[in-house]
Amino acid sequence: MNGTDYLSPESCTTLPGLFLARAMKDRKRTAYRWFDRVAASWRDLTWGEMLAMVARRRGALAAEGLAPGERVAVMLANGPEWVAFEQAAMSLGLIVVPLYANDRPENIAYILDNTETRVLLCPGDHYRERLAPAVSGLPSLQRVVTCLPEVEGGGDGKVVPLRSWLPAAPPPAEPFAVTARPTATIVFTSGTTGPPKGVMLSHDNILQNCASGLSTMAIYPEDIFLSFLPLSHMLERTAGYYMPMMAGSTVVFARSIPDLGEDLVSQRPTVLVAVPRIFERIHAGIVATLEAGPKIRAALFHQAVSVGWQDFLHRQGRGHSSLALLLRPLLDRLVGAKVRDKFGGRLRLIISGGAPLSAEIARVFIGLGIPVHQGYGLTETSPVISVNRAGDNRPETVGPPLPGLEVRIADSGELLVRGPAVMQGYWRNEEATARTIDEQGWLHTGDKAVLEDGHLRIVGRLKEIIVLSNGEKVAPGDMEMAIAMDPLFEQSMVLGEGRPYLTLIAVLHRPLWEELAGQLGVSADPSSLVLPQVKKAVLGRVEKLLRHFPGFVFIKDLTLSLQPWTVDDGLLTPTLKLKRNVVEKRHKAEISRMYQR
Repeated sequence: MNGTDYLSPESCTTLPGLFLARAMKDRKRTAYRWFDRVAASWRDLTWGEMLAMVARRRGALAAEGLAPGERVAVMLANGPEWVAFEQAAMSLGLIVVPLYANDRPENIAYILDNTETRVLLCPGDHYRERLAPAVSGLPSLQRVVTCLPEVEGGGDGKVVPLRSWLPAAPPPAEPFAVTARPTATIVFTSGTTGPPKGVMLSHDNILQNCASGLSTMAIYPEDIFLSFLPLSHMLERTAGYYMPMMAGSTVVFARSIPDLGEDLVSQRPTVLVAVPRIFERIHAGIVATLEAGPKIRAALFHQAVSVGWQDFLHRQGRGHSSLALLLRPLLDRLVGAKVRDKFGGRLRLIISGGAPLSAEIARVFIGLGIPVHQGYGLTETSPVISVNRAGDNRPETVGPPLPGLEVRIADSGELLVRGPAVMQGYWRNEEATARTIDEQGWLHTGDKAVLEDGHLRIVGRLKEIIVLSNGEKVAPGDMEMAIAMDPLFEQSMVLGEGRPYLTLIAVLHRPLWEELAGQLGVSADPSSLVLPQVKKAVLGRVEKLLRHFPGFVFIKDLTLSLQPWTVDDGLLTPTLKLKRNVVEKRHKAEISRMYQR
């Protein structure tokens, strides 16, 4: 690595100012790489070419006659088009509203109507097949721009394909004046209960968060980020888009989640921004493979993880040297290196956020030499609050707070945050803003936390603690993370609020269920899930997973299913968080049965 090349927030002042500064500084360097499906090949775009793309879309937006401060929305897969449209909009002082492509049409319509969005950029097929009935009648929406595959415009000319909307002659790719507006974007939170709230973030919120992040970990111009989390998620947007722009790194846009494994191997990234679900699935696959293979292979794997973890602690200054470490090079060659090759073989930094990552799963990957650094944040804080550093990485925590952010633990145990990354407020919702940010400027996260040796450890949600009828308190999230260690369980939710004991609703992984059914001598048909011997076997597996919890933490009954919970059926948010109240309502009859004793 040749050293860092950071642009400071003070030198840019706005996000389009950051883009312009980088484009002018590194015109010929590769900014982005994406897969051209028409040509069936990967293509590179330089910063100079990106500047030309932005200038052309800026001309098209200017022709719409929008005033600074008006809203435009983007609902695309990650790619140069997302970046170019957003940068063009912000350079005109417009406020960008990112949308999840997997969100339900009624939620999209709510957000567009609530923000009075004027222009929407989305895929043509998605608009025709899903969005049109929900959004076509919105009075504020004056233009829908569709990317390939194209759709025919309506009689009123509201719907136009991108190539018709763009100016015929691209304007000169020269720097342009940026219209400064305090608010850069309105990002709607997932809304596990009630309608989503629009988080207003300023240019300075995001720039300061990027700069603080870069002060905790070195990112280089030679680094290659692989972007696969949706850019509508602030973790990816800040850490996987603006931060590499500030550092001058290249971003490769993955083709899709199903293609992620191939893209990791072919593009060989050095930095990855991920969510725990990725590691949970990989870990579940490893466990299933080991269980199906010879015992010697499983023993070798576990030994490699154990010795690798000891070596990690020793290098961190938190463990002692031992003779076992002499086996590290051999075990790494036989196990660790092969797993790392599946990630491309060059990863030096993985940032995991968006949800809690099981410390046990993190230890497995770290023990194999895969550098997972768990962090924590909220959309309302732009979003990063804390992250583990390379020299002091403690996966049971979410790391120390970023420089410039103050944290405090309230008497209730709630984590409070104050600093330049804290949002401006909720869009047109002063009451919710006042509930979240107090008069002293402290943002109330809703998360319970403790501070240990300068590291934050999140211990639960204030409103997601189950209180049993006997007064015992249980954190369901911790239990669900433990249950997820068994690949049999695809999804799970623990219940028990105000009741005498805990129960579980779980979705099983179909292939592993079929294997279990064979072992039990029952049909793999879903009707067998209610059989006493099936429930007894599954409860036995759950009991083993919860063996380290206090004695009163046990599951007395369960309801099993093979039908995954999805965004489309309303049981998950677009960021794949569980809507507990909706799941509980949907399974009202089954829950009633489990408590009829």
